[in-house]
Amino acid sequence: MFFWNIFNRPQLNDILDILIVAVLLYHLIMLTRETRASDVMKGFVLLIVACLLSGMLGLTALTWVLNLILNNGVIVLVILFQPELRHILEQLGRGAKFDRSQLKSNEDNARIVSEITQCLLNLSRRRVGALVVFEQKTGLKDVIETGTQLDSDISAPLLENIFEPNTPLHDGAVIIRGTRIMSASCMLTTLSESTAITRDLGTRHRAAIGISETTDAVVLIVSEETGVISMARGGKLTRHLDAAAISDILSSMYHQPQASLFERVRGWLKGVLHSEKKDA
Repeated sequence: MFFWNIFNRPQLNDILDILIVAVLLYHLIMLTRETRASDVMKGFVLLIVACLLSGMLGLTALTWVLNLILNNGVIVLVILFQPELRHILEQLGRGAKFDRSQLKSNEDNARIVSEITQCLLNLSRRRVGALVVFEQKTGLKDVIETGTQLDSDISAPLLENIFEPNTPLHDGAVIIRGTRIMSASCMLTTLSESTAITRDLGTRHRAAIGISETTDAVVLIVSEETGVISMARGGKLTRHLDAAAISDILSSMYHQPQASLFERVRGWLKGVLHSEKKDA
C-alpha cells in the first residue's frame, strides 16, 4: 500500500516536499564535505540504521536507547553543526556591504587594481608575508574593530609599509572595503579545520580559508616562506597566482558596471543642481 501510494498517487505538494528536502540534504552534505562534521553526519546516519535494525531484530532495550537519542536529534544536530548552521544563517541574512555604486570611475578602479597587484608582487619577490581581506556582502565590522582603524585610500606604498616586518601593523590582516583600507593588524580568529589543507600551509593560510568559509570575503595571501601568492574564496584555496591571475581577480571585484539610462539621467540632474547651487 505504501509503495502504491508513492508511485500512483503523488500530489503536487508531495513532489515539492521531496524536492525541498532533497535540496536541503544536498546543501547540508556540501557544507559538511571535507570537514569534521562530515564524519559526525556519517555516524548519525549509522545511528539511524542501527535503530531500524534493532527494532527489526526485537532488541527492545537497545531500540529504546537509540530512540531516546534520535528523539533529541534536533538539539544534537544544532550542537554538532553549529558552525555550518551559522554559515547558512549568515548567507540568508547577508546584507550588501560592498556597494558597487560607490566605486569610482573605471580609470580609478584600474589604478586600484594596479596598485594592489604591484604591492603583492613586490611582497612576493621579497618573501614578505601578507594577508589582505576584501569585504564583499557579508559585513566584517567585528573583524575591522580588532585592528587599527585607517580608513585610507588604497596605495601600493601604504600596503607594503603595513606588512613590512618589525613594524607595528605587520602582524595580522588588512581589511579593504570597496576603495578604502578600513583597518590593519586585524585578528582572524576562525582557523579552518578542513582536512584538505596540506601541512606546509601555516596559520596565515588557515585563517584566510577560515574567514572565507564563514563569509563571502575574498582573501589574497602572500606566503612568508615561499613567496607564493594564493587566494581563498568560498573555503577553497587557489595557489601560485601570477600577475595576470591577480589582476583578473581584482578586476572582477572592481569592475564598474555600465550605468543604466535612469542612473545616467539621475547623475546628470545631480550635476545640474550642484552647478546651480555653486552659481547661487
